[in-house]
Amino acid sequence: MRVSSRCRRMLAITLGSLLLCQPLFAIQTPLSETAVREAYFLGQRHDQSLSDFFAKYAKNLPAPRTGPDVAVIRLLTPYAQAVSLSANHIGSYSAQQAEKEHNPDSETVLISVDIYFTESYGLYLTPPVSSNYGTPIGGTLRSSDFWHDFDVTVTSDSHVLRPRDISGQPIYVCSEYSCSLNGTTITLTFPADTFPSDSINVNVVPPEGDEVNVDFNLPSFR
Repeated sequence: MRVSSRCRRMLAITLGSLLLCQPLFAIQTPLSETAVREAYFLGQRHDQSLSDFFAKYAKNLPAPRTGPDVAVIRLLTPYAQAVSLSANHIGSYSAQQAEKEHNPDSETVLISVDIYFTESYGLYLTPPVSSNYGTPIGGTLRSSDFWHDFDVTVTSDSHVLRPRDISGQPIYVCSEYSCSLNGTTITLTFPADTFPSDSINVNVVPPEGDEVNVDFNLPSFR
């Protein structure tokens, strides 16, 4: 049966209209069972391929001249989070468990920012002074929730994206005898099904020093 050229044109227009009505996601969401299994097996490799995978999702930034060190900005898609969950799982963990525990209706995109102290922006708000015996005394320590002093904004096409949640996690450096605060990780959580499909800009404004801007081209992520 031969289809006329007019029918073919009508069919093409109809299909095009249907495609335009579908949501366009650059990142993969919701994850299929196959994708969850693939993420599981990738996370279990613990080799260079795993390191190479996560390197694509992170932007490493140069140290600043002054102010805090905004060192790394990461974007973690639902697929990347599934890989990370598998890689960091302690104890026995199977692909079947990964599939069972994954909830496609609550997938998120995470934007995280690692910030470290520097000589000009350190652990002390006011540094300790030396005593007559040469030992430091006094000084005011910076609170572990100092991440509230940073303004992190995510935009797409000049539109600000509102996170569902924003949190801070302190980073500690530890010796054999003690641990001390060394920085923080700020994490913004967005619903995956409302995330843009093209590109985003992450802007970090510290309380001191220069602001930082990083672009992510979303079609290059899974």
